Amino acid sequence: MPSSSAASVPTPVSTPDSASVPPPTESASPWRSLRYRSMRWWSLANFVSNSGTWMQLTVQNLLVLKITGSAAATGLSISVQAAPALLVSLLGGAAVDRWPRKLTATVSQALLGTVAFVTAVLVACGRLDLPVLLALAAVTGLVATVDAPACALLGNDLVRPEDVPSAIGVGSLVHSAGRLTGTALAGVAVAVFGTAAAYAANGLSFLFVASVIPFLRPVPGAGRPAERRAPAVPAQRGTRAPAKEMTVREGLGFFMRRPRLVALAGITGLSAVFGRNYGLTLAVLVTGPLAGGAGAFGTVSTVLAVGGIIGAVLGARLRRPSVRLVCTLAAAGGLLQVVAGLSPSLAVLLVLVLPMAVVETVSDTAGTTVLQTDPPAHLRGRVLGVWGTISTAWGLGGPPALGLLMETAGARGALVAGGLIISGSVATGFVLRRRRAAAPVLLHTEVRDAVTSQPALSQAA
Repeated sequence: MPSSSAASVPTPVSTPDSASVPPPTESASPWRSLRYRSMRWWSLANFVSNSGTWMQLTVQNLLVLKITGSAAATGLSISVQAAPALLVSLLGGAAVDRWPRKLTATVSQALLGTVAFVTAVLVACGRLDLPVLLALAAVTGLVATVDAPACALLGNDLVRPEDVPSAIGVGSLVHSAGRLTGTALAGVAVAVFGTAAAYAANGLSFLFVASVIPFLRPVPGAGRPAERRAPAVPAQRGTRAPAKEMTVREGLGFFMRRPRLVALAGITGLSAVFGRNYGLTLAVLVTGPLAGGAGAFGTVSTVLAVGGIIGAVLGARLRRPSVRLVCTLAAAGGLLQVVAGLSPSLAVLLVLVLPMAVVETVSDTAGTTVLQTDPPAHLRGRVLGVWGTISTAWGLGGPPALGLLMETAGARGALVAGGLIISGSVATGFVLRRRRAAAPVLLHTEVRDAVTSQPALSQAA
């Protein structure tokens, strides 16, 4: 499933038509990325792919339950598909940096389509058992470690750097539209053609994306060899010039030496564990202390979805977001979460849920933009590989940790404690950064005063 992200290794650059690359503009319109012809095609491909993916996801868990009769097996299939992202994302990112971007994305999409078609045939023939299901899940997860960064970085190549937030915001909206469409079509497809139809439709969606990619025209200089010779970020102490042999260690070392990326990883991790599992925390809060039912939580989920759409539009208006902005939004979201945890009624909670979702989505757009544009072009695949490993660890470890906190403190306590942890961590980080920034200034002033005072001292002697 394609998404919008950062850059790759030297690839042959197709010379774009002048009509496909509009002149630079200072516009803050959230739709400005759609001025690029290739981005319009890429957004359409994303919509088709997301629709197919959600058709499959809608029936997949029910299919696993039908085949195995075990909820544990359903969870196991999800874990097996996620495992490659945890273990080999670094290698996948390195492959994206090393291989031609468009070719890599085309091949990975075709492979994912092949897996979907094989699954559809096995389902139609009644030959899909648990071992085969787990093997297909593992293959899908392995291919995705290359496909996700390749498609993400390819999307960024289609627009100028200042329009990347718009591309990410549009991608978020396309994802939401694809989810709604795919979920609706899944029921129709299964009812008319059977469960295998959802997998076949997903396979076709992957092939559609693979057929569109060769015709995309990257913006000149977006993540290309010239950018390798003139990195987009200042040289760091200990940073070597890009080696001819691009290694995983080089990408990991850059990430660890880049304080803003480490800070982004830290605050995003805290938010992912303590602040974004609203499907769990708000479900327990609504059905427990607020004495609501499934319908009430459905209303909360709808408001969250609306807030996400609004946030995607607002986030797309950004031009050059920073880690400071991400941290500020995370702190604001944490404080809103604290108040939400203390909500006396469902009506008050609904008022708070909307800005919570807006802040979260804008923060996501800003953080993704920084992650995809901050590293030099030749390192972006490996940086996304590092991020893939980290985010998968959060995804696997976050829900159990939050569940343990909820068992200890309850739904209200978990929301309040999680929000305080997030906002408190941001405040502490700002204070420490300010102190570090002030220390060199003080030292410089002391040295200057000492030097200027030496002639007077010698005259006195």
